[in-house]
This record gives sequence, structure tokens and C-alpha cells, in this order.
Amino acid sequence: MLSRTADHLFWMARYMERAENTARLLDVNYQTSLLPQSAEAVAQAWQGLLSISELTTDYFKLHQEVVAKDVIDFMVSEARNPSSILSCLRAARENARAVRGALTTEVWETMNQTWLEFNRLIKDGALARDPAELFEWVKFRSHLSRGVTLGTMLQDEAFHFQRIGTFLERADNTARLLDVKFHARNTEFFGSGLDNETKEVDFYHWSAVLRSVSGFEVYRKVYRNVIRPEKVAELLILRPDMPRSLLACMNEVVSNLQSVAHDHSDETLRRAGRLRADLQYGRIEEIMATGLHAYLTQFLDRVSDLGYGISRDFLMPA
Repeated sequence: MLSRTADHLFWMARYMERAENTARLLDVNYQTSLLPQSAEAVAQAWQGLLSISELTTDYFKLHQEVVAKDVIDFMVSEARNPSSILSCLRAARENARAVRGALTTEVWETMNQTWLEFNRLIKDGALARDPAELFEWVKFRSHLSRGVTLGTMLQDEAFHFQRIGTFLERADNTARLLDVKFHARNTEFFGSGLDNETKEVDFYHWSAVLRSVSGFEVYRKVYRNVIRPEKVAELLILRPDMPRSLLACMNEVVSNLQSVAHDHSDETLRRAGRLRADLQYGRIEEIMATGLHAYLTQFLDRVSDLGYGISRDFLMPA
């Protein structure tokens, strides 16, 4: 496969996943902002959302202070924000158009219709009427895109590059979400001395985090007890059967990299396998003991390095 074609397929899938992840992050912040808390805490949560996406500088080029409505507009419909849902869906559609011949008709029509329908919804004021409903729509369209790809694409190199892009982006986002949300609560465990009101707020906070990765029902099925921060971390880092966990993502990345590997990709495949092995044989007690923030920061650095390696070995030169 031409590196140009692989590049478009990789970034098409990655931008679609990024749009979904942005919608998930916005949704959890929107839901938690409705909980009883101080105005300062709400502002810090929206500031944290900008930090997750490394968009604080870009945001303050357009706005004077952190206001919920401005952050939502900036992350959803601001064309000058390269990571907004609008920009991601446009980039996904343009990459799909560039390799129209490598896609099935169903995949192309899903991408194209998503872009056109999203623009119509924004113009009709759907974001102002009900942000949560629009976020659910974006997530649904991303699910539809992946489902159509799985259901209609030949599982050749084109398919594998899309899967690599999807799961590399998902791993990056899950790590960022965990890092910021643990920092926001300023705790890694429920302390026995917490009062009932604090415990209640913590419950809703972690419930919202789990719901943002479609993990609330999964958590209840796996652990069957009160929601504990260290168990949330374990579920989203080390569980291979949790679709959005770091280990599940790296299992997919390694599997699909092996399917497209060539003579010059040994080092990239080795690094991916090493990262997967560290997760596969890791223990949440060890991670918590050494510091979750340090662990996740290192993971993000390694994922970024892996992305550069994939670009170097398979895609268009950066």
C-alpha cells in the first residue's frame, strides 16, 4: 500500500475517534458541572478539560476567561480550534475523500453524511438547546462509522491502518482523562474519614468518569461494590476485556501492527509490544504506589513516541 493512502486511512480513523473522545470529555464535564459545588470548582473542571487536550493557549487567544459556554463552543464548533469536533469531523471526511477508492461505499457515505448532518445541527442550534443530546449524537455516529468499517471492509492493510489509528487515539485519550480526573479529585483512594457529603460527590464524580468511557455498567459487573478510585483506574488501565482500557487499546495496536509489519518496522513493533507487556503484567497497587500521574505521563510520552514511529515506518513523512 502507498504510504500516502495509509496516511489518509490512519488519520481518517484517528480524527473520527478524536471527535468521539472530545464529545465524551465534554459530556462528563457537562454532567459533573450540574452537581452541587462551588463556582471555582466548576471553573477548574473546565480548565482541566482544556488541559487534557493541550488547548489552553489556543483558548485564551480567543477568550478572556474560562466560561462553560465558551469552552463548549470552542471544543465543539470553533473552526479555529484544530481539535474541535467540527475540525475533527471535517478532517476525517477530507481524509476519507482522498482515499475514496480504498473505502466501501457504506464507509464513505457514513463519513460524508456525518459531516453534513453535523453542520446542519450546529446551524439549527442543537448545541445551545441540549449539549448532552448533541454529544450522544457524535458518539453514535462514531460507533456507526466503526461498525460499518467492521461490517463492510475487507480486512486488508487499509482496514488495519484504520484500526491502528483508532486505538492509538483511544489509548491517548483514556490516559489523559484518567490523569486529569484523578488530579481534579486530589485523591487516589476513598478515605475513611470523609464525610457523607464528600463521599456522595465522589460517587457522582467517578460515576460520571465511568459513564464517559461507557464503563459504568461494566464496573458494576466486574467489581460489584462501591465505586472506588483505585478500581476505576484498574478497570481503565489494566483490564484487557474493557474496550476502552489502555491494555485493550494496546492489544489492538500490536495485533494490527503485526499484520502490516515489514523489514523496517521491527523497532516500532518492539516498542509497541514492550508497552503492551508492561500493561499486561502490571498491577494497580504498584502503579498507585509509584504515582498514577507519573505513570500516565510516561504512558502518554510512549504513545506519542509510538505514533512518530508508525508515521516514520508506514505513513507520509511528518
